[in-house]
Amino acid sequence: MRYKASTLRIIEKLKELYPEGLCSLQYEKDYELLFAVRLSAQCTDARVNLVTPALFTRFPTLEAFAAADPREVGEYIHSCGFYNGKSKDLVACAQQLLERFGGKVPDNMEDLTSLPGVGRKTANLILGDVYGQPSYVCDTHCIRITGRLGITDGSKDPVKVEQQLRKAIPPAESGPFCHRMVLFGRDVCTARSPKCEDCPLKADCAQGKKLK
Repeated sequence: MRYKASTLRIIEKLKELYPEGLCSLQYEKDYELLFAVRLSAQCTDARVNLVTPALFTRFPTLEAFAAADPREVGEYIHSCGFYNGKSKDLVACAQQLLERFGGKVPDNMEDLTSLPGVGRKTANLILGDVYGQPSYVCDTHCIRITGRLGITDGSKDPVKVEQQLRKAIPPAESGPFCHRMVLFGRDVCTARSPKCEDCPLKADCAQGKKLK
């Protein structure tokens, strides 16, 4: 498959800016990443990283989470917002991982999205970061920035954006590319005041070209 030269230049420039291209969430076990992503909904990764050390110390295993009272879990994740729903999801997810999957995080989209609180965005991140599969994590940063760059058509629908990215971004680049979108969205291409004049991607940006 042939890819647009401008998209390939963007990928390479992002590699220069963010060589590692890793997820910002901190974790040691596969299920901890799954839980951390659930906590990150409507919350910053930085806040989640402040919360999870104490949470994972109090509940050090899946069995501990599965037996936990959601109200106690909620006390540890209160500052992440929507803690009642998130705490119930973590406990229920731990129970299902043990009951249905032998304590192992699934390695396919269908099983992942059958878990409480797990949607396509979370599933894609797990498939990429844990299992090394092609993964297109369409969070708000990725949706916004790829639309501005012209890599996608500007749709705000995560599923449509994912479909377009699968055609535009080489599979081997997919996971790191989406992580770099998050970093770039925080540093440069912010939602309200993007730094377009100083943007290192301006030459290949559809919106940037309109500013000339």
